[in-house]
Amino acid sequence: MKRTFKYLILTSSALILMVAALSSCNGTKGTKDTANLLSVKTVRSEMSRCPDGSYLDGMNGTLKWNYTTGLELLSFLDVYRTYGGDDILRYVDGWYDRMIDEKGTIYKYKVSNYSTDHICPGRTLFDLYDITGKEKYRCAMDTLWKQIQGQPRTPEGGFWHKQVYENQMWLDGLYMAQPFYAIYVSRYIPEKDRLPYYNDIISHFRIVADHTFDPSTGLYRHAWDSSHKMFWADPVTGQSLHAWGRALGWYSMALVDVLEVIPQDVEARKELLDILGQIFIVALPKVADPATGLWYQVLDRPGGEGNYLEATCCAMFSYSLLKAVRLGYLPSDMKDYALRTYDAFQKEFVAEDENGEIELRRCCEVAGLGGKDNRSGDYAYYIGEKVRSNDPKGIGPLIWAALEKERQEK
Repeated sequence: MKRTFKYLILTSSALILMVAALSSCNGTKGTKDTANLLSVKTVRSEMSRCPDGSYLDGMNGTLKWNYTTGLELLSFLDVYRTYGGDDILRYVDGWYDRMIDEKGTIYKYKVSNYSTDHICPGRTLFDLYDITGKEKYRCAMDTLWKQIQGQPRTPEGGFWHKQVYENQMWLDGLYMAQPFYAIYVSRYIPEKDRLPYYNDIISHFRIVADHTFDPSTGLYRHAWDSSHKMFWADPVTGQSLHAWGRALGWYSMALVDVLEVIPQDVEARKELLDILGQIFIVALPKVADPATGLWYQVLDRPGGEGNYLEATCCAMFSYSLLKAVRLGYLPSDMKDYALRTYDAFQKEFVAEDENGEIELRRCCEVAGLGGKDNRSGDYAYYIGEKVRSNDPKGIGPLIWAALEKERQEK
């Protein structure tokens, strides 16, 4: 993951066009053969629906340092890095260039909010900095690194999900913070000093796994309050009430993405492999829908009244499975299972709309705990949340899952 090369200082637009031109001459990049690939078609469908990045996730032109926008743009950039497309690069860079000024200040971002959600969109900056050479992107990454260094922690050592969620760890938050944390360490911390940071990253996965694990199902529940004081928390365990599909999807993606960064000689890394196996070998097969092999909005109530197969969690699980098998984090004999899961996911949720654009159907829009709406996290809450199409939290993982499948077909 570490890249130390520097680019010559050129105007941003000239450099982007030069890199894009070089990319289009590299192997399969920029060829007509890629036009009908699902990853490419999904990116272009979203770009057609949204004239620029500030329109993603229904923002309608409003600039906001938003994890959902950052997630989707990261997947776009991965398509560009795989197949080329200078317009895709301009689309991604256009949003970040507007969000970050020449001094590296992120628009309306405040470190003092200590929201792990605000670290997530910074992950795209690593590759975008390599491609464009814009120093302001490096400055913005350093700002987010300062947040990580000061992020409040539970007594056990895990990051609070946000400043306003005191002593709470949500499975979602592991994806929001830990991949950025790991990549930053691998690139910008001297090699001799990295091990304590890698062990700290691993400890977050361990802490949240230990405290959200439900022995009756083998699943991990959505969140945990270290103080056991929140109204949604079990007074004995501090756990929330249910295992929510997308929360575990975030957690599984965090595992496979961090495993890709942390060196194999880090002894504690095996703990991440054990957790991944618990999720995909032990727990998820037991709660999958028998007909499709896919998963429900509320994982621990499969087939329950009002429960439904949900697209974003299935996209996340599909991506995580395919990547984990490819990189050897899960046994190689699970490859057929991973491919069947991807095919079932695509058949169940992915279609073309009346304009011939890719549509991802049946996405839960938002689900959280506490907050100003006093969200209880009970069963009725999760199944009652708004469902929509083309949610970024599903589109990004759909693109990554498609890229994994396409890699295997080359």
